[in-house]
Amino acid sequence: MLIEVEFKGNRREFYLWESEEVPALNAHVIVEADRGEDLGRVHAVGEMALKRNAGVPHRTGDAGPQRKARRVATRDDLRRHENVREQDDEARRKAQERVRANSLVMKISDAEWQWDRKKLTFYFTAEKRVDFRTLVRELASSFRTRIELKQIGVRDEAKRLDGIGRCGRQYCSAAWLPELRPVSLGVAKDQKLSLNPTQISGACGRLMCSLRYEHEYYVKARKRFPKEGKVVKTTVGEEKIVANDIFRERVVLRNAEGEARTIPLAQYLQETGAAPQSAPVAYPEEDIVVAVEDFHEEETPHHGQSISHDSDHHDAHDTPAAVAEDEDSDDAEEGDDAPDAAGEAPNKQRADAQQGDRRPPRRRGRRGGRRNRGKRGGGDSGGPPRPEGAP
Repeated sequence: MLIEVEFKGNRREFYLWESEEVPALNAHVIVEADRGEDLGRVHAVGEMALKRNAGVPHRTGDAGPQRKARRVATRDDLRRHENVREQDDEARRKAQERVRANSLVMKISDAEWQWDRKKLTFYFTAEKRVDFRTLVRELASSFRTRIELKQIGVRDEAKRLDGIGRCGRQYCSAAWLPELRPVSLGVAKDQKLSLNPTQISGACGRLMCSLRYEHEYYVKARKRFPKEGKVVKTTVGEEKIVANDIFRERVVLRNAEGEARTIPLAQYLQETGAAPQSAPVAYPEEDIVVAVEDFHEEETPHHGQSISHDSDHHDAHDTPAAVAEDEDSDDAEEGDDAPDAAGEAPNKQRADAQQGDRRPPRRRGRRGGRRNRGKRGGGDSGGPPRPEGAP
């Protein structure tokens, strides 16, 4: 049987349950983990787990889960679990101290001990890639266990830490939203919302997730309403459509004298003789599996950077992949008027040639002028122009 188990920070995984006795929902179970065991809470079993395994990001696919849930947790297991959870915050503070000592530009968001204390995972946010190999060795030496660092985005950080949004309810990302993707500003425009970032952003600083999964409702509902700004003929004469209230099913009209009136959508269709559109769109009652998109920018430039380290294997994971290598190439920063890939003149010079200007294009160095810039007369260096005939 397939079961879904939830851990700290809304982290969920699927496991195989081989015992004949089916565990109850919200029951705590001991599961196989990385080189040991972990404790989690049953989130779904049976058909519900199979259904969720087909649509959530942490699904296992056709191969199925590779790990098993071993048994139901006892009271001693739960007491041990509480003691381990109490040590998470202390581990996070110590790790942040080492981050400041190493002058690393990153923030430790959360720490999570494995139930058997054989592994300690740190979640952090950073704008760029960070070389934290030295930090991992120091943490492994301090905590005497296997250390793993995982880079997450600000939306994932809000999902792990949880909280209450401006609507007064739990964060959608932490409550039910299965997958986090970028949210574009266009959805706010379609919903006629204010484009002030402070009014449409969530606690994470990005656009609210609700803007995206509500967008489909707005698009379908607006198809049933007339276009705003259109002039129509009604029983009282010509009127202009000022606004539509899709939630109350009302239309605001204004005549030539400036008098406005608000009528139900059904009355508007009757007065104008317009054919009624499709039935009102209702929110689905079942669990919604949607995709959310972010505010024009990617969540993290190098989202998902992670590295692990064992206290007794100091060189096992010291790979250059964890190091940021931001080297600027000469070819990438050529001048604005540098030749293109085909060796043709730049756009400005092409336009001059078409207008009869036969002046030859300025000559550049073989690297597009970046290395020779400022060496000619009147260049960026600000020096005096060279005399005519000078080599």
